[in-house]
Amino acid sequence: MSGGGCSIVWFRRDLRVEDNPALAAGVRAGAVIAVFIWAPEEEGHYYPGRVSRWWLKQSLAHLDSSLKSLGTSLVTKRSTDSISSLLEIVKSTGATQLFFNHLYDPISLVRDHRAKEVLTAQGISVRSFNADLLYEPWEVNDEEGRPFTTFSAFWEKCLSMPYDPEAPLLPPKRIIPGDASRCSSDSLVFEDESEKGSNALLARAWSPGWSNADKALTTFVNGPLLEYSQNRRKADSATTSFLSPHLHFGEVSVRKVFHFVRIKQVLWANEGNKAGEESVNLFLKSIGLREYSRYMSFNHPYSHERPLLGHLRYFPWVVDEGYFKAWRQGRTGYPLVDAGMRELWATGWLHDRIRVVVSSFFVKVLQLPWRWGMKYFWDTLLDADLESDALGWQYISGTLPDGREFDRIDNPQFVGYKCDPHGEYVRRWLPELSRLPTEWIHHPWNAPESVLEAAGIELGSNYPLPIVEIDSAKVRLEQALSQMWQHEAASRAAVENGMEEGHGDSADSPIAFPQAMHMEMDHEPVRNNNPVIVTVRRYEDQMVPSMTSSLFRVDDEETSVNIRNSVVDTRAEVPNDVNVTEGPRRDTLDQAVTQPARTNTTPPQFNFVVGRRNSEDSTAESSSSTRERDGGVVPVWSPSSTNYSDQYVGDDNGIGTSSSYLQRHPQSHQLMNWQRLSQTG
Repeated sequence: MSGGGCSIVWFRRDLRVEDNPALAAGVRAGAVIAVFIWAPEEEGHYYPGRVSRWWLKQSLAHLDSSLKSLGTSLVTKRSTDSISSLLEIVKSTGATQLFFNHLYDPISLVRDHRAKEVLTAQGISVRSFNADLLYEPWEVNDEEGRPFTTFSAFWEKCLSMPYDPEAPLLPPKRIIPGDASRCSSDSLVFEDESEKGSNALLARAWSPGWSNADKALTTFVNGPLLEYSQNRRKADSATTSFLSPHLHFGEVSVRKVFHFVRIKQVLWANEGNKAGEESVNLFLKSIGLREYSRYMSFNHPYSHERPLLGHLRYFPWVVDEGYFKAWRQGRTGYPLVDAGMRELWATGWLHDRIRVVVSSFFVKVLQLPWRWGMKYFWDTLLDADLESDALGWQYISGTLPDGREFDRIDNPQFVGYKCDPHGEYVRRWLPELSRLPTEWIHHPWNAPESVLEAAGIELGSNYPLPIVEIDSAKVRLEQALSQMWQHEAASRAAVENGMEEGHGDSADSPIAFPQAMHMEMDHEPVRNNNPVIVTVRRYEDQMVPSMTSSLFRVDDEETSVNIRNSVVDTRAEVPNDVNVTEGPRRDTLDQAVTQPARTNTTPPQFNFVVGRRNSEDSTAESSSSTRERDGGVVPVWSPSSTNYSDQYVGDDNGIGTSSSYLQRHPQSHQLMNWQRLSQTG
């Protein structure tokens, strides 16, 4: 059939034919050309890791097979600029429409906004849709129309919205193919020879692809979900949903997960099954944390780089690559931490509870820069997800108003007996400790010499002594926090006295990623001092804040002040002709927290994409109070005017814990004064 008038459906992290609004719109419009563009360089430091790339390769092959069974196929392109590739595809196919689904990480927000600008200027009709969330971020606000600043309030509002999330869409029965004869596919290479051996092992444990995701959902809902509440903290058995990689790549929609689980909720409620109801509520909370990660990323697009509570900018992180190496290699001397890190390296997976353990140890005991930990998790996790990772590391670092107190250190010895009471998890991943009796398995340094000798363990030789004593770590953390508060107070006083920036701010002195991480180190773009002002068109679909100071280094650093005083009606700019600087970015959030996307346990987990190259300059207009979106009214994006002093009430193993630590310093619970991001109209 002729390519004229056909539609492009641009697949990204929505690799499914079921409940895919962009695909459904393309099918309704007529002939479809399905496109996937592989442009990992656009992600800056967050070039996808080995296991993540393996999953993507399998998932794309699965999607292509499904599309072929429906009448078309997937056009793949290798690019360093997605928008240029889209323009080339439009030119070669004669397409007149582009459909895609929303993403919420900072890179995608900028890229998608620019795509709408550029293609609309070429006369292409561009529409985008919600396929990743129950509710769009701009749909969930408090009574005064402002974004929520605590998870509990946010999730309570989601569960009490006057309208339910839309029901999941069925797959199309047939797709009319557009003429892609002049638009050949590029061969995409996701792994090199050195990675193939390790990747082969992944296929024995995981089955990527949207139909496999559907099976995984059904298996979980009809099995482990019933005892999820009782078993979710057990690290030595398969007690979680294992859905997070499927959710990250969009192989299953969160709406479908939500609807399936709610059906069980109604069924168990009618049966009076209290255990089942409790399990459903906890599992839905993990879905809520995934929602909240996107919500925070949209409303605070710098949360992957900066603490949301301003005083954490002054924390004196320990820059010690020796500690970092010991943590990565599982050689800290704390069995539960070491077992988790070895499992991560071997499998690309960690139980939610273990993520909390190893990340909390990283931030609280070793006091390493959280961005190092987050970056390592990004490179090694199958379900690496930028928005979820940002929320998780902010939570574990105590930089959320409802996060874990920074002065609370969890002793891996005591936690071990809670989530691995029989030592089976430790023995599986630390064979050198396999003969140690259970009473000593989580603290071998206390075991009698005769017990160690009988188990074949020589501490300091075939298993390390603890690299940091917990008691000394507590003292050191107290000293660091005292230093942080002193610097924060001095800076506040300097600002109040009219001095420039106040005392030194750790956010202004980037801590480079260690080269020993064996990661791709991209150069960081900096803001162009002379951006060209471009008139911005108005769009109907998605609210898109313009990125500036987070993705691009800026000369002026905002001080920590109440956001009520920070709403400056200025125009935000996206740089063009970005200059390149050699310095790697500073420390990143620690991924320790459980990933909401994983839908496994209460704490959140995270993963994300950061850093753009070659962003074209565009200045977003300040929009009027509301605008139309697919027949509905969408409120204008604006920063929250609420500070972070609200007390958070909840359970003790995730977001929702009251923070006495923050209550002791009420003057500092205020959200960072991010530069206001105007929104396209």
